[in-house]
Amino acid sequence: MRRSVTLGATPLAGGRCHFCVWAPRAERVEVRLVGLQERLLPLKQGEGGYFHGGHDAVGPGSLYFYRLDGVKDRPDPASRFQPEGVHGPSQVVSPHFPWEDQGWFGPALRDYVIYELHVGVFTPQGTFDAIISYLEELKALGITALELMPVAQFSGERNWGYDGAYPFAVQNTYGGPEGLKRLVNACHRLGLAVVLDVVYNHLGPEGNYLGDYGGYFTDHYRTPWGDAVNYDRAHSDEVRRFFLENARYWITDCHIDALRLDGLHAIIDQSAQPFLAQLAQTVHEQGERLGRRVYLIAESDHNDARLIRAPELGGYGLDAHWNDDFHHAVHTLLTGEQAGYYQDFGRLEQLAKAFREGFIYSGQYSPYRRRRHGSPARDLPAHRFVVFAQNHDQAGNRPAGERLSRLVSSEALKLAAGVIILSPFLPLLFMGEEYGEVAPFHYFVSYQDQDLVEAVRRGRREEFSAFAWAADLPDPQSEETYLSAKLNHELRRLEKHRVLWEFYQELLRFRREALSFPGNGPATLEVNHCETEKVLLVRRAGGSREVTMVCNFHASSRSLALPWRPGAWDKLLDSAEGRWGGPGSPAPPVLQGGEEVSLTLAPYSLVLFVRREDEA
Repeated sequence: MRRSVTLGATPLAGGRCHFCVWAPRAERVEVRLVGLQERLLPLKQGEGGYFHGGHDAVGPGSLYFYRLDGVKDRPDPASRFQPEGVHGPSQVVSPHFPWEDQGWFGPALRDYVIYELHVGVFTPQGTFDAIISYLEELKALGITALELMPVAQFSGERNWGYDGAYPFAVQNTYGGPEGLKRLVNACHRLGLAVVLDVVYNHLGPEGNYLGDYGGYFTDHYRTPWGDAVNYDRAHSDEVRRFFLENARYWITDCHIDALRLDGLHAIIDQSAQPFLAQLAQTVHEQGERLGRRVYLIAESDHNDARLIRAPELGGYGLDAHWNDDFHHAVHTLLTGEQAGYYQDFGRLEQLAKAFREGFIYSGQYSPYRRRRHGSPARDLPAHRFVVFAQNHDQAGNRPAGERLSRLVSSEALKLAAGVIILSPFLPLLFMGEEYGEVAPFHYFVSYQDQDLVEAVRRGRREEFSAFAWAADLPDPQSEETYLSAKLNHELRRLEKHRVLWEFYQELLRFRREALSFPGNGPATLEVNHCETEKVLLVRRAGGSREVTMVCNFHASSRSLALPWRPGAWDKLLDSAEGRWGGPGSPAPPVLQGGEEVSLTLAPYSLVLFVRREDEA
């Protein structure tokens, strides 16, 4: 059978449908149509364990199972839709959709400003369609890319999405594939890219029937979720094909612009031709065929720069990397927390290094890990790193699910926002942080298997054993835990929250305008810091423009002499000013530079200066 045949159910002209499934563990496979069309349709066995065949009078909307060896009825591993959940029948889905994004090319990676959201809790309705009414507001804020937490079909109605059991099927309670396409279409109409979080390191524990079909998993390696996905053992070529086709599906059929690859440290692959390099090549080639910019964004806690190095330099060729180091450095400076993995952080010099080099741990000894950690990344451009002050993990993996708005003062919140957004990296905002959302973001599930529910509860307790946080763990299975995470967009109408939103908007405007250098990037980056005073100075220059950001991470005002470039410098932004809800700023509107300047900074404040171009 040709590898070009699409996995799953593909509707054809004239009411015909072609089915293709990899099932080497079965000797016979039939399509069992259910409902009014109840009948059995045989599939022909081909090479390599594939079964395939075309049948008439099977159109979009038809419900079906695969029957294995005349005994087991199982949903399609490549199902495009599970309208009745993970245990129910799969549905044939039409690939046709009235797209309005012809000519869409997508923004360049360096122009991404990412907004991460969870479809279920972003709106009261918890659907793709409900998000559409907020897109204009996000665009006005300065967002250029919407990132959706995973939408692959999971068990029940409540889940973060990382327990998806059907990688191709869009969650039924969110609106299914049609709902996702409507959202993507609306985003592109407004010039917003769409990033989709995908999980290729494991499948969810409930509704996962892949083991009945073939060797998708291997017990040669173990992961936190059990047997590893089989990327390098016998039959791994077909497993790779499954996930490569999945990536092409999101990009081609659903018009997704970038894939955020979850937990790459949990993909174990010792082959000479790594799956991730193959994935990068496949996705980029597909983007070229479609005439669109398409990107892959890595999430890994290994600090392995090879993930985003070019293949000719020994890398895998992914486009960008989430940088947890940057978050941990900012978080510990503002909160003082030192438990768990935060024990590796807490010094301002580390944040200074992150500005210069991307990763903080680039081969040094990690006290938390009790070994050396990371690899150098100083040669990689800043726009290859995604930075954030908050995200789903950093809030949700706390016992009380606190956002940063519950942990620090409003002045520290603004400082965190400025450090992230005015950095040379790609900024990511977590839904609601732009107005100071206070709802917790807990971990939540809705499993049917009570033994699995108890295992999740036990696992959450064990996960927090390394931390000294004193809080009762909410029940992940409880609907109340899920509902408590729903955003309250009405907060934006209140003065304090409205001012914070406007501050974020101003930061993003300065990022686009004041920090837009000739050649689309700064020619130089200089970073200085004073550890005792907790003051960071970041200077960026390109062409005739120079911009300097000064950050005070101290809880008290600081007065000190700072190295400075000659000329007159105008203050562009000051987080301590009254217009931003601050206590008032001691920083002057104009600085006259020399070898150094004397500057007084308000507590937890950020000031941005630009050099007058006629003096540059």
